[in-house]
Amino acid sequence: MARPIVSCLRLFSLLMFFGAVVSNDRLPPLQPPQQDPSYLKFMFNAIELPSEDYYDYIIVGGGTAGCPLAATLSHKYKVLVLERGGVAYGEPNLMNREGFLTTLMEADAFVSPAQAFTSEDGVPNARGRVLGGSSAINAGFYSRADPEFYHKSGVHWDLKVVNQSYEWVERAIVFRPELKNWQSAIRDGLLEAGVDPYNGFSLDHLVGTKIGGSTFDKTGKRHTAADLLRYAKPSNIKVAVYATVERVLLASSSAREGSRQSAIGVVYRDRHGRYHHAMVRKQGEVILSAGAIGSPQLLLLSGIGPRPYLSSWGIPVAHHLPHVGQYLYDNPRNGISIVTPIPLEHSLIQVVGITESGAYIEAASNVIPFTSPPHSIFIRTPSAPLYLPVATLMEKIIGPLSCGSLRLASTDVRVSPIVRFNYFQNRVDLERCVNGTRKIGDVLRSRSLKDFKFRNWFGDHDFRFVGPALPVDQSNQHQMEDFCRRTVSTIWHYHGGCVVGKVVDGDFRVLGIDGLRVVDGSAIGVSPGTNPQATILMLGRYVGLKIIRERKKIHK
Repeated sequence: MARPIVSCLRLFSLLMFFGAVVSNDRLPPLQPPQQDPSYLKFMFNAIELPSEDYYDYIIVGGGTAGCPLAATLSHKYKVLVLERGGVAYGEPNLMNREGFLTTLMEADAFVSPAQAFTSEDGVPNARGRVLGGSSAINAGFYSRADPEFYHKSGVHWDLKVVNQSYEWVERAIVFRPELKNWQSAIRDGLLEAGVDPYNGFSLDHLVGTKIGGSTFDKTGKRHTAADLLRYAKPSNIKVAVYATVERVLLASSSAREGSRQSAIGVVYRDRHGRYHHAMVRKQGEVILSAGAIGSPQLLLLSGIGPRPYLSSWGIPVAHHLPHVGQYLYDNPRNGISIVTPIPLEHSLIQVVGITESGAYIEAASNVIPFTSPPHSIFIRTPSAPLYLPVATLMEKIIGPLSCGSLRLASTDVRVSPIVRFNYFQNRVDLERCVNGTRKIGDVLRSRSLKDFKFRNWFGDHDFRFVGPALPVDQSNQHQMEDFCRRTVSTIWHYHGGCVVGKVVDGDFRVLGIDGLRVVDGSAIGVSPGTNPQATILMLGRYVGLKIIRERKKIHK
C-alpha cells in the first residue's frame, strides 16, 4: 500500500510542474557568460523617457513574443518596447535553474516577476511580469510546434520563414540538456510503457519518447526572450521597463470603405505615476504582445470589445468586437509527486513522451525544503526545514477543447482580469486525461523506476507520495475521472482571448482597426504541442519579418 505524506496545497501544485529535425551539432555551443547583456545599452526606466515621443512601432509587452518582434523590426524602423515589469538580469532566482520553484512560490499580485492569479475554477496560476515575460519564469522546455498546428491555427504560414525563425531563436538561447538519474529513468520508463519509438534528442514534435531542448545552458543559467534583443539595432530601439500601458489611443481615419478607427499610440504610466504618450508615425503600428491575459484586457480597456459589456463598465465603445476575451484555453495538468530513497538531481522538464492518443508525459525533480505550516501536524515545530528529494511525473492533454473566457475585474489595468478556463467541460478532454494518467501508472510500474521505491515493513517496495496517489484500480473509469477533476492544476500554457478569425485576421491585425495588431499567445486558439514557448518565440520573429516584407512591397 502506498503511503502518502502530508504537504501544503500550494507547494504540491508547484511540485507537480517539473513546465526539419534539428541535429545535435546545430545548437549553439555553450557561450561564456557575459558580464552585461547588450540590451542594457538601450534599456531605460520609464521615468527617464519624455512625456511624448514618436516611433514607427510601439510594442506593448517585452515578453516571449515582444522581444524577438522588437529586435527584428529595429533593423528597419524606430521601435519602442513598453514592459510593465523590471529586469531578470542579476536576479539569481530568475536566472538560475534552482530558483524556478522559489520564483513561483513568491509570486504575488502586485510586485513580483511572477504575477499570481487564481482562476474562477479555483486553480492557482501565474503570468510573467518581467523583461522576457514568461520565458523568464518557466521551466525552460523547448520544442517546436506539432505540424498539425500550422493547418489548424487559421494563419497562412510561410513554412520556410517559420523554420528560419525557429533557427534564429535556437542559435541564441536553446541548448541540449544533460540527463541524470530521474530524467534517464523516465526516458526508459516511457519506452517500457510503450511510448515509442525513441527519437533521441530533437527539437521537432515527434510521437514517441524524446529529449527536448532547454533554455537553460549547461551551467544552469537561464536564457530568455530578452537575450534575443542582442540581435537588435541599438540606434533604433528603446526598451522601457516599469512602463504600465493603460490603453491604446484611437482616432478616426478615412478608408475606402468609410471612416475607421486607427491606433495612433498608447498612454502609459511610470513608477512615479506620471503619464507618458507614445505615438506612432505614418504607417506605424501599435502591437500588443502582453500575453493571453494582458492583450485582451488592454483591448477591452481601450474600448474594443462587446458593446453591451463595455457600456456596462462605462467604457466608451470605439469598436464593437464581440469575441475579445473569449475562446480562452488552458491545458490541464495532472500527475503525482513522490519522495525518493536515493539522492536526486535538480531537473526541470527534459524528456517528453508523446502518445498517439494525445497525452504528453513529462517529469522533473528537486530537493525541497519542507517547513511546518502555522498549524503544524507535528507536536513540535522542527528547528530547521526538512529537505526531501521529490520527483514529479505529470501529463498534459493535447488541445484542450474546453474553453473559457476573461472579463474585467477593474478598469485599473494593474488588476488582473477574472478568468475561467472550464477545465474538463468537454468530455473529450476528460477522456484524454484518463488515458494520460493511466500511462503514468504504466511508467510507475516499469522496472526503470524500481530504485525510486521504498522498502516497506513486509519487504515489498512501494512509492511514497507527496499528495494524492493514482487510484489503485486504474481500470475504474469513474475513479480515474474523479482523480482528473480532483487534482487538476495548470501547466501555465494558457492561450487564446484574441483568437485568429475572431479578433485578429491571419496577419494578426485587429479586425476593423487600422494600425493595431496582437502578436502573442492570445491570438492562438490551438495549443502548438508539448510547450508553446518555442512557437511564441518563433511567432515574434516571424511577424517581424512579414511586416518588413509588407512595407517593402508598398514602397516599390
